[in-house]
Amino acid sequence: MLTALVVVIAIAISSFTGVDVLDLLGISTAAPTPTAFVTEVANVPGNVTTINIPQGFGAQKGFWQVYFTAPTGSRDPSTYVGGIEVRLIAAINELKRGDTLDIAAFEFNLPALTQAVLDAKARGVVIRMVTDTQHGLEDDNATVPQLVAAGIPVVGDQRSAFMHNKFMIINKHTVWTGSWNYTINDTYRNNNNAVAIRSQRLVQNYQAEFNEMFEQGLFGPRSPVNTPNPRFTQDGVPIQVYFSPEDKVLEPLIAALNGARRSVHFMTFSFTDFDVASALLNRAAAGVTVRGIFETVGSQTTASELGTLFCAGLDARQDGNPFVLHHKVFIVDETTVITGSFNISSNATNSNDENLLIIQDADLGALFMQEFNRRWAEARTPTAITCQ
Repeated sequence: MLTALVVVIAIAISSFTGVDVLDLLGISTAAPTPTAFVTEVANVPGNVTTINIPQGFGAQKGFWQVYFTAPTGSRDPSTYVGGIEVRLIAAINELKRGDTLDIAAFEFNLPALTQAVLDAKARGVVIRMVTDTQHGLEDDNATVPQLVAAGIPVVGDQRSAFMHNKFMIINKHTVWTGSWNYTINDTYRNNNNAVAIRSQRLVQNYQAEFNEMFEQGLFGPRSPVNTPNPRFTQDGVPIQVYFSPEDKVLEPLIAALNGARRSVHFMTFSFTDFDVASALLNRAAAGVTVRGIFETVGSQTTASELGTLFCAGLDARQDGNPFVLHHKVFIVDETTVITGSFNISSNATNSNDENLLIIQDADLGALFMQEFNRRWAEARTPTAITCQ
């Protein structure tokens, strides 16, 4: 009975707030069926290089790299090796005495990544961390206390809303961000993405956000509107950067969706905002192809917009991962990628600390479309939604 009650509470919280509760619990809605995973991205664009990862997908071009997890459905921890964290660990292992590493992590419990950070501290790397108090400092599974014990300064948000960011700034030259929490679940059980972008202007943006949390203790609605370069171009690629709640993230997100001329594809852990659903309905009415995948658990509640889209005739499905589809991704016209920590929910919009990237790059869009197609192939048409 207690287990059932915990599941019910988790589903309710997830549906109405967009909180990553299921990620924390590792709750599954179906018996896991292990499937083979692919070790590299297939059919990459001509100017993109594949990054081979034992259990994941990776590719790079110019100033960016992109990674996708490849869950097998296994519950056996002995199989949890060779995931996308190996590339982040490799980057951290290159840091030397006097280099810097700033970490903003909602959750943190990957053993190998934890060790890499501890080793970097021992080498003299200057490391700082911001985390969510409840899920980073106080969670029984978190390894953040190990970092604190090693002398790494860690600042918690000390509030009920979440410090929900998942980003790292490596030696003031590269930002890692995306939907990927630095956890066992998010690396080996859940579908996630991470992008590593080498850009001084992007670093300036994320550094300003990190510093206001770490140095000034400003979280959530107290955060100032101070992003130095909200819109810029890197090597010819237009990039937009927004932080929630101060930047009113839904406005640029909806503006990007309204600009769709051919298609919108999305993968979403939590989608409870009607304004975004309305934008998709309007684009579909204008002849734009709209397809989307919802995380199954919570998607059939009245809070979710799955019913809104599905009952309007849009091609909306539920994911096939026995664990969690954790992406927060929109792909516009297969060329513009919207990603980050931002769930399409009220909490993400008004309370949590979040980040969102909008990147206009056809090659990056092609790689996110490959991930969408992998997830679409295992997704299912909803069967328990009653349309009026």
